[in-house]
Amino acid sequence: MKCPNCGSEMAEGSLYCEKCGEDIHIVPDFEPELERNIEQTIHTILEELHEDRADAQKPKDIKQEKTNKAQKKKRRGKAVLAVGILAVLTAGTAAWSVYGYYSIDYQVNRAMKYVAAGRYDKAISCYNRALELDGSNIGSGYSVEDGRSIELIFELAEVYRLKNNKIEYEYLLREIIKDPKATAEQLEGAYDKLIAIYRARGDYLTINELLLGSNNENLISTYQSYIAREPEFSVKEGYYTSIQPLKLTAVGTGKIYYTMDGTVPTEDSVPYTAPIILENGDYVVSAYFVNDRGIASDIVSKEYHIENDEIPPPELNAMSGEYYFPLNIEVTSDDDNVYYTTDGTEPTHFSNAYTGPIPMPLGKSIFKFAKIVEGVTGTVAERTYILTMNTDLTPEQAVASVVDYSMRTGKIYDEDGHFDDSGSSYCYEYQYVTNINHMDDFYVIAEIFRGADGSLTKTGNHFAVNAYTGELFRLQQDNRSRWELLVIEEPIADEED
Repeated sequence: MKCPNCGSEMAEGSLYCEKCGEDIHIVPDFEPELERNIEQTIHTILEELHEDRADAQKPKDIKQEKTNKAQKKKRRGKAVLAVGILAVLTAGTAAWSVYGYYSIDYQVNRAMKYVAAGRYDKAISCYNRALELDGSNIGSGYSVEDGRSIELIFELAEVYRLKNNKIEYEYLLREIIKDPKATAEQLEGAYDKLIAIYRARGDYLTINELLLGSNNENLISTYQSYIAREPEFSVKEGYYTSIQPLKLTAVGTGKIYYTMDGTVPTEDSVPYTAPIILENGDYVVSAYFVNDRGIASDIVSKEYHIENDEIPPPELNAMSGEYYFPLNIEVTSDDDNVYYTTDGTEPTHFSNAYTGPIPMPLGKSIFKFAKIVEGVTGTVAERTYILTMNTDLTPEQAVASVVDYSMRTGKIYDEDGHFDDSGSSYCYEYQYVTNINHMDDFYVIAEIFRGADGSLTKTGNHFAVNAYTGELFRLQQDNRSRWELLVIEEPIADEED
């Protein structure tokens, strides 16, 4: 088929020329029943005309001639009637054809029949005509006027899918999501189909871009695992006169990577795990989010200028969390005038003064550290620890082994620690668990003298019990206050006479 305007070849069923854009108005085929009626009527008229010509060629007989004239008159009447009927049928057919060409329902019904028959190109032509009638400008993209046109585009897209034309199928779905008049249900239907296309390809980056561009929170919530949004900063960029703990958060599961000097973060940068403490100075914090599917968000950067007049919190070596091995808690910043508590109360001048590493207590503990200068308490650093040892030996059993040893050596004669009749005694108390000289983990037990009046005095003697084997050692400090393990020699039993 050629374009009547420019003569270019056109695809079958096209309603416009792809080269010059000329509209082609093609009247659809008549309905089969109407065609049969017209053919039958014309055939009957032709037969009667043929009979008239045959009669005219026969020898004339007066009587017969009169009869023939009567018959001719009768046939002429029939012919006139037939012509009238033909005119009515032709007019009806023409009217039906015009109706069909300008009827959306007619075109859609024909399209559905073509789809059922597997004639997808014919169905596409009918749907395109229906969209043209509905007010869509097919030549420059679908600009639908109402919800029905969108439904027609859905149906047309399905035909392209059945035809395995993935490009047109995707194009039509994207036209739907761009239309401002599409209903929420129609939009979600189109997005669902598009996401299914890209998911089958493993193209998660396009899914991310598609969803973020939708501004549809319902869709974003439904497909949250496919999205990588920029991290959100808890502190607005700007000038501050106090320390700012900056929190970074992101929607979904994955990791946030950041830098603090304005450089571009990568997956080799520091992963965000805890609030970033912004103290005195200038910072350019840049961060981005990578979800579990490997989709990366855009990078977001914020600038901060901090002039802090407050006393900063002490910096500690151990973050809050669960631990399964002994650890010493240390102040890694300036440790002068630092005080701490282990029961969750606020530090004061009457609290413990920090003088060196503190063994982490077994079980749960809440430490609070603060620098106190000239009566002014600085910002408090709080940590919560849970220490669980991977052993069946308890501190109570370790103390019992020391008591048993003291009884075997004759230092005491009962489990209450008595050594004479004065009422005084030695008692043994668990202090903490620690790793000694990188050898192993030990429960440290202190010896305490209890006077008859109830007063308590540390004797300076210490014992160490291996937290895993139960082996007992004496402890002593070297000239640098480091613990040394001394092997205990068991007493030799008296030989019987």
